[in-house]
Amino acid sequence: MTDRPWLAHYDQGVPHTVEIPEAPLFHFLEEAARKYPDRACTIFKGAVISYKEMNALTDRMAAALVEMGVKKGDRVGIFMPNTPQFVIAFFGILKAGGVVVAVNPTYPPDEVLTPVNDSNIEIMFTLTKFYGVLKAVRERSKLKKIIVSNIKETLPSMLRVLFTLVKEKKEGHRLDTLANGDVWMKDLLKKHENSPKPNVQVTPDDIALFQYSGGTTGIPKGAVALHRNVVANTMQMRAWFVNCIEGQEIFLMGIPLFHVYGMVAGMSLAMTLGASMVMVPNARDLKDVLENISKHKATIFPGVPLLYNAINNHPDVKAEKYNLSSIKACISGSAPLMRETKEQFEKLTGGRVFEGYGLSEAPTATHCNPLLGVNKTGSIGMPLPNVEVKIISLDDGETEMLQGEIGEIVIHGPQVMKGYHNMPTETTNTLRQMKDGKTWLFTGDIGRMDEDGYFYIVDRKKELIKPGGFQVWPREVEEAISSHPKVLEVGVGGIPDPNRGEAVKAWVVVKPGENITVEELRAYCKEHLAPYKVPSHIEFRNELPKTTVGKILRRELVRQHKESVN
Repeated sequence: MTDRPWLAHYDQGVPHTVEIPEAPLFHFLEEAARKYPDRACTIFKGAVISYKEMNALTDRMAAALVEMGVKKGDRVGIFMPNTPQFVIAFFGILKAGGVVVAVNPTYPPDEVLTPVNDSNIEIMFTLTKFYGVLKAVRERSKLKKIIVSNIKETLPSMLRVLFTLVKEKKEGHRLDTLANGDVWMKDLLKKHENSPKPNVQVTPDDIALFQYSGGTTGIPKGAVALHRNVVANTMQMRAWFVNCIEGQEIFLMGIPLFHVYGMVAGMSLAMTLGASMVMVPNARDLKDVLENISKHKATIFPGVPLLYNAINNHPDVKAEKYNLSSIKACISGSAPLMRETKEQFEKLTGGRVFEGYGLSEAPTATHCNPLLGVNKTGSIGMPLPNVEVKIISLDDGETEMLQGEIGEIVIHGPQVMKGYHNMPTETTNTLRQMKDGKTWLFTGDIGRMDEDGYFYIVDRKKELIKPGGFQVWPREVEEAISSHPKVLEVGVGGIPDPNRGEAVKAWVVVKPGENITVEELRAYCKEHLAPYKVPSHIEFRNELPKTTVGKILRRELVRQHKESVN
């Protein structure tokens, strides 16, 4: 693949290589504040923080953290949804020389303990609603100090009053006092109102993020990203969005910021464009998502197929109660984008939905379908500028496969992580030097490349099903079943079978108001799949377990099945 056939199919204006500034990640915020000082950085329920204000707030937060004793390389946690406070904490930590460890705020104490203990977090940011969880975590960890904010602190004044009267206590946000040693975020910002950014020399080779991944497929691993990795990935994404206009775009920030997808393809990309970010704390609140798109005329909407599909099927959208015509570009990641979802959403909005691919180890995006050019159904698109990709033999882990042949996807590029924190064996297995002398990231994803340089994911290496010696990729079965007009969602996995070793099972969610039988669905599968790929077990469900970014948890479905039969 040394000839890189994909380069011939890049959109006009996308360079084959991008220049990557030798600067820390917060450079993008500082540049946006310099170029677009008065433009909204965040919009939250109508309250605006300008780029100039956000830059100043993060300087003050950095000064507060340094005064608290945060030293270069110290890990600092964020336990928050998408709010302006997240942005203040994120860039405050980086400017203080710290390392951001963002954790899903819906996690219970046991799941928060892993990243807190593994990365030795002593200081953590949160909202009042989640304070109790971190107090429980502190009893079993090295966590010493919690910096707390009430979500209402960034609301417009009238809404703040209404929130205090109607929602604060009822929804669990009210908190009158903090434990000894903990501190209010607003008090720190007030105290350091006149403090300059601390004089900490942060270089591109310093660590910016720990992103914990793999909890659904094994022990969670902390992927370590340097500033240069995240800066590189941001610039690659910026080059890809050829029809974006600096200083004019509005991002709908529904994808979680505690995940690298939201951090890079959302927040960091927005800042390179001087774009405003409309903050949505909970993307499952579809009314909030739709109102924000309609009211603020969002133009860029990073998301997941699950979210686009939910909007397509929302009764108020079907009744044309919302105007979604402002949307021009949606990058879809984390799960396969089905053709029906893409076409329906594009028809609704007039915008373009294009599928991408990435992983926490890079720190988010490596491939994308073109924004303006040909989007191939089922393809994750082409490698981004500066990215090299090979398909490697599953048998020996070394031989490069020919075009069209299936193997493991391996990646070399400037966004690839430094390694996993405290996991040398995992790091060695994932980052391997090959005969060309370069270090390649072995993704664990099985795929192929077509003649135009578009890549296709066949499945996860570890999730291959082997009924009676045959090979069945769950994704292929999922695509067949999801093409049925009555099916909303599907997950497929291998379950133990005494005769065949493994059997194919499908867990299916039917669209609202529809009915379908097991026999009907199996007959449909027989029309689209080889006999050994047709599920021998089908279970209907109201919902399927998913990750925070909407990826269906096949392993969890298999685990639940095993539990139910034991």
